[in-house]
Amino acid sequence: MDYILRNVSKRLGGSDFNKLNNNFKFSKIKKLKKEIVNKYPDIPLIDLGIGEPDLPADMKVINTLKDEAYKPENRLYSDNGIYEFKLAACNYLKNIFNVDIDPDTEILHGLGAKSILSLLPYCFINPGDITITTIPGYPVLATHTKYLDGKVYNLKLTKENNFFPDLDSIPKNILKNAKLIYINYPNNPTGQIANKDFYKRLIDFAYKNNLIVISDSVYANIVYDTSPLSFLSIDGAKDIGVEIHSLSKAFNMTGWRLAFIAGNKDIIKLYSIIKSNSDSGQFRAIQKAGISALNNPDIVKNNIKRYSKRFELLINALKEVGFSLEKPKGTYFCYTKIPKGTKSGIVFKNAEEVSDFLLKKALISTVPWDDAGSYLRFSVTFIAKDYKKEKEIINTLKERLKKLELLF
Repeated sequence: MDYILRNVSKRLGGSDFNKLNNNFKFSKIKKLKKEIVNKYPDIPLIDLGIGEPDLPADMKVINTLKDEAYKPENRLYSDNGIYEFKLAACNYLKNIFNVDIDPDTEILHGLGAKSILSLLPYCFINPGDITITTIPGYPVLATHTKYLDGKVYNLKLTKENNFFPDLDSIPKNILKNAKLIYINYPNNPTGQIANKDFYKRLIDFAYKNNLIVISDSVYANIVYDTSPLSFLSIDGAKDIGVEIHSLSKAFNMTGWRLAFIAGNKDIIKLYSIIKSNSDSGQFRAIQKAGISALNNPDIVKNNIKRYSKRFELLINALKEVGFSLEKPKGTYFCYTKIPKGTKSGIVFKNAEEVSDFLLKKALISTVPWDDAGSYLRFSVTFIAKDYKKEKEIINTLKERLKKLELLF
């Protein structure tokens, strides 16, 4: 291993690679879950840390893939995507968000939102350039900025600011060297949704400071008691930014790896160059299955109904135990402050300690966030075949939590 370590890139820590904590948070959680399940094989794990839908893709989508996979013409490279998928994505943006997009110049597919976010810094970031991002949040754009010797400035999402970034708090020396600003609404993990006023302020701020907006909208149409809102629907948005949509979350297609980026035509052109040198496009049959998904909005509506009912069960149970939280406005996550400790004398220092405690002592999996205060994220995408089973799981969750005697 020493032979290899002498040649490790600086972006991965160089020869100190083994000394660094390079594990992605969710990889750690998966590893610990596996250990706990092996230790207690007869006690069912309640997994509220899952970040993907609990159901498979709709049968209409699966059957489309099945039919298209047989066709010899679909074996070919798709490069920057088939035109039919771009048309379907444009129609989707128009029908759901009332956004007009030119399929020839303002949209391209990607191998999932993660892939798109990883490639965008290569379009703009030089050594020393800054990406402004929000925390807690999805780290991929920031990680690849660092890989390119760029720098990252974190804007905290706090309850005091209603989980919106405080743009006015960014120092002038940061803005001078910043190129990208990343936002994510509906937001993972806070569940907050954006409004038109926020997007307008962001667009004005970006113009003033010569920033490019990267709007991560993978949960865009998973909202409750309101209509979905697109960043691109606001005047001026297409002049300074792009928006990323994914079929993973809303359409139950996480493993299919299909997403698209839309907006400013110059950004799309730059992305297309980097993308064409990074991958050869998603399998054409998967893109055609994606068309089937985008043309069937009831898939999303049914998911929203199911998640909403689960939230009612989960929120009530967590409140009864002592947590303070409300139903989120979007996503399938709820975000709540951690307990202070237990009646037995345990004092929690941070969310990671609480998450580990819940997993080890009650076989309840959550996701900890300590980036802007100490919070836990609970997901309603746990596996349950029907409403009766959902109630059973939530009741078991409540009883296990009560036995821990948590203090708030």
